[in-house]
Amino acid sequence: MGTRTRATDVMCRVTSDFELLSFEATEFTAEEAAEKLNLPLNMLFKTLLTKGEKKGYVLAVVPSDHRLSLKKLADALGDKRVEMAPIEELTRLTGYLKGGVSPLGTRRAMPVVLDFSAFQHSRISLSAGQRGLQMLVAPSHLQQAAKALVADISDNDS
Repeated sequence: MGTRTRATDVMCRVTSDFELLSFEATEFTAEEAAEKLNLPLNMLFKTLLTKGEKKGYVLAVVPSDHRLSLKKLADALGDKRVEMAPIEELTRLTGYLKGGVSPLGTRRAMPVVLDFSAFQHSRISLSAGQRGLQMLVAPSHLQQAAKALVADISDNDS
């Protein structure tokens, strides 16, 4: 394995059974990654920074062809309300840049909620902690590495 990031270091503590895929990132979107890596968009998962009334900052991991449901996330966390965190706080809290946010190896430890649809795939793709670098991994390994709560937290865009 060539590239090491904080995210890959965390995953290595759980398993070495993952693959890194790199591409030339210019737009920093999941759509770009899916197209350049020739992967279906529903297999690519994006990591979003949210903030709950009681729980504070939480990372939500949802399929890229879905929207995060803030209501479902709040329900899963037992929180009254959850909102998207301001983009300005993203790098400060996670240590990652937009388009390269991983739920693993964040600067500040925070809970992770993984959408249950991840388990419809044998492997999913998510950011490995830098723009243009994706990690292909079994959902169960991601759940274990991130100590993630699994819940229905997304709404389909279509």
